[in-house]
Amino acid sequence: MKEWVMHYLGALGAGGILAGTIIEAMGIPFPGGVMVIIAGFLVDQDRLNFYHVLLAAVGGFDLGALIAYLIGRRVGEPFFQRYGNYLHITPQKFERAQSWLTRSAAAFIIVGRFVPMISNLTPYMAGVSKLSPARFLFYNSIFAVIWASFNLAVGIVFGQNWERISRLTRSWLPLGAAVLLLLYLVYLYLRHQKKTAGKI
Repeated sequence: MKEWVMHYLGALGAGGILAGTIIEAMGIPFPGGVMVIIAGFLVDQDRLNFYHVLLAAVGGFDLGALIAYLIGRRVGEPFFQRYGNYLHITPQKFERAQSWLTRSAAAFIIVGRFVPMISNLTPYMAGVSKLSPARFLFYNSIFAVIWASFNLAVGIVFGQNWERISRLTRSWLPLGAAVLLLLYLVYLYLRHQKKTAGKI
């Protein structure tokens, strides 16, 4: 895969990263994260420009996520209820995602993107829920900057060891996302308790 991605990036440069991250953000199987890591490796070798790569990765991820959001907004909840099983989206999984989104759009979009099986569903669910496009893009951009910067940094710093580091980050990211979500829920609970106490 490494050779294929390096050939792909060597031929298309930042344009290839833009196209690849669009596909990645839509939840279509594609080695988008690996591609950005290898792009970081090429940046370290002065074969790609860091700022061009970062802009392409963030822009592509936002554009792909917006397309997925608009699809979700267009097809609506009945589509997922009818065809969700074909997409490995059970009614229970759909309801959990919807409940999470209702409680906190920011946590669902930013943290949910780190959670396997939820990440691909995130932009579609945001569209189904009729979350405002501006709000969705704001939260999605926060994730895109974190995701692109992190993967680029892995490629730049670890270079030849990117495969090992990539495997480690994929195994630890869900745990990190769970910790972030827990901290965010604790924050929401404490804020609610403070407001309740203020009304007494």
